[in-house]
Amino acid sequence: MTDKEQKAIARLQEAAFYSERLYNGAPLIVTTSGGKDSDVCLTLAQRAGIRFEVMHNHTTADAPETVYHVRETFRGLEEQGIKCAVNMPRYKGQPVTMWSLIPQKLMPPTRAVRYCCDILKERGGAGRMITTGVRWAESTKRRKNRAALEITSKKKENKILLNDNDDRRLFETCTLKAKRICNPIIDWTDFDVWDYIEAEHIQTNPLYQC
Repeated sequence: MTDKEQKAIARLQEAAFYSERLYNGAPLIVTTSGGKDSDVCLTLAQRAGIRFEVMHNHTTADAPETVYHVRETFRGLEEQGIKCAVNMPRYKGQPVTMWSLIPQKLMPPTRAVRYCCDILKERGGAGRMITTGVRWAESTKRRKNRAALEITSKKKENKILLNDNDDRRLFETCTLKAKRICNPIIDWTDFDVWDYIEAEHIQTNPLYQC
């Protein structure tokens, strides 16, 4: 087991511990987009020996291959007794798709106006501890704004970043209404991810093979 794998597993184990302690026994939620980083996180969660559930946000804009991959992944997890859920997007209390959302917003999503992320990709998990496959290597902005442990509220300016275990007391006493996020592979490079996928024979989205 590599140092990074050990560190990622330790982060997941700590997140699972706090999830059950702070949320009346509720297990950690591992989110999956159907991408390679999510697949790695799912494998690490199983290696960690923790209780967890799995959540996928259906964006309505994913490729068919991604939808099928998520279904197959969920089928395998559910056969192991792991609870899996798919969140369907809603806006103003109504079902919505990417294509019906654009006319309501009067413009397509852009890098400056990323409403699609809030509505389609980052829903669910309120008042729970969740994990994501976010990594610093993906962008400079993520290196500046994302940490191994995060506590967020609806107001993004209230985000608290906790790298590793520097301040457990703060982590324990923050409001229970906030969404807590564990990014177990935050410090993994692209090479680390693909090396782990190959070493562990992880089945990934077929789009990566195109």
